[in-house]
Amino acid sequence: MKVNGITTIIALAISAIVAYCLYSWCKSDNQILLCIGSFVYCATTLIFSMSVSFESKRTTTNIRFLSGTFLALGIISNAIFTFVQFGSPIYILINGIMLLIWLAITYFIKKADM
Repeated sequence: MKVNGITTIIALAISAIVAYCLYSWCKSDNQILLCIGSFVYCATTLIFSMSVSFESKRTTTNIRFLSGTFLALGIISNAIFTFVQFGSPIYILINGIMLLIWLAITYFIKKADM
């Protein structure tokens, strides 16, 4: 597994901008949680969709596609939480489960060398 440093920095900057955008739109008491959660989620999936490459081109393509799909799901999820009143446990539960599902599928793709 190789990580490209320049695209990682770009992915982190994009994630920070998305997190700030969601933070500025959110009017609930959980602005900080939404900001930190969306940054972690976006950064993790965006780094794997932009910066990480594997030995096999097929594995790299599959993981990038999977990461892009989960990035879109995460942005949609966080956008919904931006405009809806929510409690901390439900936010952590939904985004945590989505991130763990992404991580498990990524692990299985890498393990199978697809």
